[in-house]
Amino acid sequence: MAASDRREHIRTSMNTRVKVENDRIGSVILSTRDISDGGVFIAVENDEVELEIGDRVTVQVQGLPVEAPVLDMKVVRQTHEGYGLQFAD
Repeated sequence: MAASDRREHIRTSMNTRVKVENDRIGSVILSTRDISDGGVFIAVENDEVELEIGDRVTVQVQGLPVEAPVLDMKVVRQTHEGYGLQFAD
């Protein structure tokens, strides 16, 4: 692992729709870019969502034949392409 790559988990490309919610942004439907055992990266275009490092959100996969569980997550990374979310304890 490169010194600049601190990731613990292997990422897998995955494009799926998720509902992301918290008190400040309300409820929005976004797309994932990748997922790992530690979290997920959600893509954001044109500053449609403004989250901050440390914000808590809930995330739920959309479009499944059964209702997906709602997961508690924390914003741990921000880029111009979106946000890295980590599964909360």
